[in-house]
Amino acid sequence: MAKKHNKTNGHLHPLSKLQREINDIFYDLGFAVAEGPEAEDEFHNFDALNIPEDHPARDLWDTFWLKDNNLGELLRTQTSSVQIRHMEDEDNEPPFQIIAPGKVYRYEATDATHETQFYQLEGLMIDNNITLADLRGVLAEFFAEFYDDEMDMRLRPSYFPFTEPSVEVDMRPAGNPDDEWVEILGAGMVHPHVLESVGVNPHKWQGFAFGMGIDRLAMLKHGVEDVRLFYNGDLRLVNQF
Repeated sequence: MAKKHNKTNGHLHPLSKLQREINDIFYDLGFAVAEGPEAEDEFHNFDALNIPEDHPARDLWDTFWLKDNNLGELLRTQTSSVQIRHMEDEDNEPPFQIIAPGKVYRYEATDATHETQFYQLEGLMIDNNITLADLRGVLAEFFAEFYDDEMDMRLRPSYFPFTEPSVEVDMRPAGNPDDEWVEILGAGMVHPHVLESVGVNPHKWQGFAFGMGIDRLAMLKHGVEDVRLFYNGDLRLVNQF
């Protein structure tokens, strides 16, 4: 008699499940999902984001450059390029608010918190009279839903070439002032040069942008200490979710 094998039902990877959860929360906040190519050109990945070739900020992103330029010049280092493509499309007149989830690539050493490929989500809102208060309000609503009101959030000044002013967002468990703050995402008001590069009048329209790592959020939400565990195909981890 043939030996019987226990069968288990397949299910979504934890990162895929988390991405869907995040998309649903932002959908309820009025955001649409935008997509773009993973193989990009320098204009959409750098130049239009106020990062010209001689800008020192380019050193912040270690880039995979492509030999076959029929596909593109590089693998995108951030999904901010999707925001640029959305804004430069004449069919997408402001006001609008979008999120851009997807894979990004960095040419860097891997460790417990870094991978050469990871998932990122960027958000963009363009409208009249948008301020940092609107940014804080959207993020507070998102994280209250995502973490069930169990986390405290703070904004602190930072620098990014595509936003001015810029902030970084940290979080820690609610009601635990002795716990360390953990950096979650970067954000800020869209730089006027970025708006001008895609034909949006910065004197009429303002907006905010933010970017977060899906892998980092998954690690914090599920207590996973090594990001590489999400990618090594070990079913002992995947089947826990």
